Amino acid sequence: MKNLLIIFALTLFPTFHYAQNKPQKSEEEAVMKPEKNDDGEWELTVIDTQYDYFLNAIAQPISQYSESYLKNRNTFLVTEWNSYFTSGRYRNVIESSIQYDPTEKYGIKFEYRLYQVFAYVQWKYGLKMSGLGARDSTRF
Repeated sequence: MKNLLIIFALTLFPTFHYAQNKPQKSEEEAVMKPEKNDDGEWELTVIDTQYDYFLNAIAQPISQYSESYLKNRNTFLVTEWNSYFTSGRYRNVIESSIQYDPTEKYGIKFEYRLYQVFAYVQWKYGLKMSGLGARDSTRF
């Protein structure tokens, strides 16, 4: 019985501890910001298991794009995405704004992954992004 009480107390302690933490401000959570990894390369992490499937099976390969093409498209798409976010349109899909500096050299891998985020959102949720290239918006 004594062991049962100890186990019960230990399972409740973390619950009480986490419940007392203050929730983060929504402004902090509402921005996706590119960050450099340990190697100094820009990194974009998408937390959706279907995104990797989309990249490997559905998306055009990275060799089909130039870095300048992707940068131009991403500049337009980020603006479109952020306008949807600030207006409150598509709240069930767009949960944060994207902080993107078109003058920064992110590299082709980052630009490709970001561009494919927009293609993925169109593929998965049917959200038409007018900044997507014709070859990407007609494949789905």
